[in-house]
Amino acid sequence: MSFFDKLSKFLEEKFMPIAGKVGAQKHLQAIRDGLILSMPLTIAGSIFLILAFLPIPGYSEMMAGVFGAEWMSKILYPVRATFDIMALFGCIGIAYRLAEQNKVDTLSSVALAFMSFMILTPYKVPFISNGEEILVDAIPVALTGSAGLFGAIVSAIISVEIYTWFIRKNIVIKMPDGVPPAVARSFVALIPTVFLMVFMLAIRLILEATSFETIHNLLSVLLSAPLKGLTGSWLGLMVIVALVQLFWITGLHGAAIVLGIISPVTGILTDQNRLAYEAGKEIPNILGGPFFDIFMNIGGSGGTFALAFLLAFVAKSKQLKEIGRLSIGGACFNINEPIIFGLPIVMNPYLIIPFFFSPLVTASIGYLSMKVGLLPKLPGIAIPWTTPPVINGYAASMGSIEMALVQFGLIVIGACIYYPFFKMYDKKMLESENM
Repeated sequence: MSFFDKLSKFLEEKFMPIAGKVGAQKHLQAIRDGLILSMPLTIAGSIFLILAFLPIPGYSEMMAGVFGAEWMSKILYPVRATFDIMALFGCIGIAYRLAEQNKVDTLSSVALAFMSFMILTPYKVPFISNGEEILVDAIPVALTGSAGLFGAIVSAIISVEIYTWFIRKNIVIKMPDGVPPAVARSFVALIPTVFLMVFMLAIRLILEATSFETIHNLLSVLLSAPLKGLTGSWLGLMVIVALVQLFWITGLHGAAIVLGIISPVTGILTDQNRLAYEAGKEIPNILGGPFFDIFMNIGGSGGTFALAFLLAFVAKSKQLKEIGRLSIGGACFNINEPIIFGLPIVMNPYLIIPFFFSPLVTASIGYLSMKVGLLPKLPGIAIPWTTPPVINGYAASMGSIEMALVQFGLIVIGACIYYPFFKMYDKKMLESENM
C-alpha cells in the first residue's frame, strides 16, 4: 500500500467520524449560523467607518468645511448602531437557529433569550457629575457590543433549551381551540417565561454576592481569557488553521465550524481594534479584522487561488485544465467549492498535503509580519469575504500598499507549495486519460 493510500485510509477511518460528530453538534451549529446574522450589518457599518477615516490628505478638513466640525461623530452613527449592539444580534440569531433545530416556536425563543440576557446584564454605568463618580441607571454599551457576546451565547442556549424542555414535557398552558394561534402561543410560553425569570434572577443574585459580580465577568475569566490566549499567539493560530484544514479535508466546512467557535473572541479583538483606530491609538490585536480572509483563505479555504491558476494554465490533463477554467472565476472571489468538491481535494491524498500546509505558511507570514511591524495591524473593518485577493488586503488595511504586495507574494508562495503535488496528480490524471 502506497503512502497516499495509507494517508487516505487513516483519514477515512480515524479522523472523519470525529470530525462529523463535531460538525453536527447542534449548539455549535446554532452559534455559527446565528452569529452570521450580524455579518451584513457590520460590513455595512464598516463602510461608514471607512468614510470617517479615509486616508486622503486634506479629506478631514474638507469634510469639516462642508458638514461642520462634528461631521465625524455623525457619520459614525451607523457604526454605533451595528458594532455596539453586536451581542444583541448574536443573542437573537443564536436563539432563532437553535429553536429551529429544536422545532419550537422561534419568536417565543428569541423573546425569552433576549429577556434572559437583559436580566443577567447590569443596568448601571459610571457617570462623572460635578467631579464625583456616580452610578446611573443605563444599559452599558460595552456589554451590548462585543464584550457581551459570551453572555449572549449562554443566555440564548440556556433559555431555548429550557423552553424546549417545557414544551416537550407539555408543561404549558393550553387555550381552547377557538383562541387565535398567536394568543395561544403566548400562553404556551407563560410558564417557561416565569421559570426562566426566576432562574436567571437567581444566577444574577448569586453572582452579585461573589467577586465576579456579573455573568459577563465570570465568562470572561472562564472562556474569553483562554480563547484569547489561543488567538493571541502564533502557536494558537497554527492550531486554529490546522483544525480548519483537517475538517475541510474530510468534506466538512472547516472555516464555518472552527472559526464559528472562536468568532466571539475574534469579534471582541476586531472591535478592540476598531475602537483603538477611532481613538487614534495603537491597534492592539493581530487577529482582529479579516485576518483569516487575507492571509489564510486566499481564493478560498486552503489558499486555492494559486491551485486554480495552476489547473487552468499549467495542467496537461484535459480534465484538470477544464476544472481550472471553471473554477478560476470563483477563486477570484474566494469561492472554491468547484476545486474542493469537483477536483476534488476532499480525501484526495495527492492534494491534501499542500492544502493543509499552504495556509499554515501564509498565515504564519502574515502573523509574524504584523508582529515585527513590517505590516500594519488591521483596524477592525469588516470586508465582505468575496472581495478579491489583494484588493481585500488593501481595503481592510485602509490603503496599505505593503499589505497588497505581501498578499500577492503569498499567492506565489502558495503556488510553489502546491506545484510538486499538483504535478504528480496531473501526471496520474494524464496517464488515466491516455489509457
